Amino acid sequence: MDKVRFATIWLGGCSGCHMSFLDMDEWLFELADKIDLVYSPFADVKEYPDHVDVCLVEGSVANEDNLALLRQARKKTKTLISFGDCAVTANVPGMRNPIRNSADAVLKACYVDMGDTNAQMPEALGVLPRLRDRVQPVHELVSVDYFMPGCPPSADRIRNFIDPLLRGEEPPTEGREAIKFG
Repeated sequence: MDKVRFATIWLGGCSGCHMSFLDMDEWLFELADKIDLVYSPFADVKEYPDHVDVCLVEGSVANEDNLALLRQARKKTKTLISFGDCAVTANVPGMRNPIRNSADAVLKACYVDMGDTNAQMPEALGVLPRLRDRVQPVHELVSVDYFMPGCPPSADRIRNFIDPLLRGEEPPTEGREAIKFG
């Protein structure tokens, strides 16, 4: 049996979902027998590959680099999973959305108002990806096949979700544990 081509991506968020993923401990050895990890912050792969079977998307879309990676992932992935509360709702990164001109206001607060020495806006191209004026959850920008909320989802929840999916079965999407946020 061919291994599932598996990816994870990390957009705007804290990486807590990826840390929870690593908390699956010894089950990661079983998982390694079932998947071929083709893209992830855990691996040093520069380009999102073609023909990915399953991708967990952590984080919200806060900047243009996030959006470009998300669009690539959707185009090249069969099953895309919105992974964690930031991906599902924009969560903490989305807290800047009520601020008028939030991208400029956040940059000014971080690099000018709170700058200890040489306070200045990051103006050079390529220094920072351009912030989007509004942080958005994944499903507002691309189609999503499944949602796995949680901040972060527990290791057991991640395992219970992806294990049936890797066998070609539907993951659990009903019941309190499947829809619990926070």
